[in-house]
Amino acid sequence: MCPMRHFDFLDDGDRGRLFLNAPESFDASCDRGLLAVALGATLYCPATRPKLADDIARRARQGVTSMVVCLEDAIPDHALVEGERNAISQLRHYAGMAPDGPLVFVRVRYPEQIPMIVSGLGVDHGVVAGFVLPKFDPGNARSYLGAVTDASHRVGRRLHALPVLEAPEIGRAETRTDTLTALRLVLGDYRDHVLAVRIGATDLAGQYGLRRLREHTVYDVALLAAVIGDIVSVLGRADGGYVITGPVWEYFSGSERIFKPLLRESPFARGDERTLRAELIAQDLDGLIREVTLDRANGLTGKTVIHPSHVAAVNALSVVSHEEFLDATDIVGTAQTGGVSSSAYGNKMNESKPHTAWARRTLLRARAFGVARPEVSFVDLLAASLHQ
Repeated sequence: MCPMRHFDFLDDGDRGRLFLNAPESFDASCDRGLLAVALGATLYCPATRPKLADDIARRARQGVTSMVVCLEDAIPDHALVEGERNAISQLRHYAGMAPDGPLVFVRVRYPEQIPMIVSGLGVDHGVVAGFVLPKFDPGNARSYLGAVTDASHRVGRRLHALPVLEAPEIGRAETRTDTLTALRLVLGDYRDHVLAVRIGATDLAGQYGLRRLREHTVYDVALLAAVIGDIVSVLGRADGGYVITGPVWEYFSGSERIFKPLLRESPFARGDERTLRAELIAQDLDGLIREVTLDRANGLTGKTVIHPSHVAAVNALSVVSHEEFLDATDIVGTAQTGGVSSSAYGNKMNESKPHTAWARRTLLRARAFGVARPEVSFVDLLAASLHQ
């Protein structure tokens, strides 16, 4: 599969107008740290889709760089065999289309499906970058990761694992810490194959009969916010942790609202993009935008999405601003000597030692998504993405 890069659908003129530093190219074999960040918005689709290969190709042209073909909750139990056959057939068809993206992962139901999928793909195994491992817990973790490792040896290349934390023991306060600690030990034994850790907020909420409204973020649900905080605390540490991705945003069409929109008017007014703001609100994307910003504030990178309209917003928000880039560059430059200085924009304190981990993560995101020019905002990036 050919290398890809974010915002490759833009022409050279738009890319030069928007980016100070353009995004780097990447593929499934690149540095694991860069690849985990570059996942961005990961679009899920059911394995039973009759034109799955065409759907993947179309999404690639629209800027999607990572997709999951789902054999688990996205399809009913009675359609599992059909889904397995269709996934293999369609992925082999897609491999024959000389694909140039996106990265494709298969979400399985149980470990034994991993060798079955690899065997079914045969010489076309290269179309799959790895596997999503649902209901990941200490009881099945080694079986899942062992299956990914064995499959990697079989095909002669590294296949990536994306464990999903959504088991009941993670939701329950009395078992959460022990469960996460046990999982950290297992993940450490398979670190080379663990690309990122995902959070199954829908399943976790469902165990308590909860579901957030489209006008709420996941952080407004106290139970889920607590779980996310503990996952980051145990598995997202700067010294040896993992990239943890944001939970799914479930909404994609507007209806009657209770609360005011979450998007301020001023950023859209400056670029004469009031129509864009209205479109985002009508599609309930203002809630998604707020949740993505809170994801990053809480240590999460990238996001699971279930509708193509979500991709542009998540990826545009992933671009590093000029201000962030200058701060990160200055902090990394003084990391060895320490000290405090005023930021280049003169609006905050940059303290080298405590901010170094943030700065390094920001510069990695800059490689994956690029650095915006000083005058370019998220609104400009999103408008360019939606108007392509």
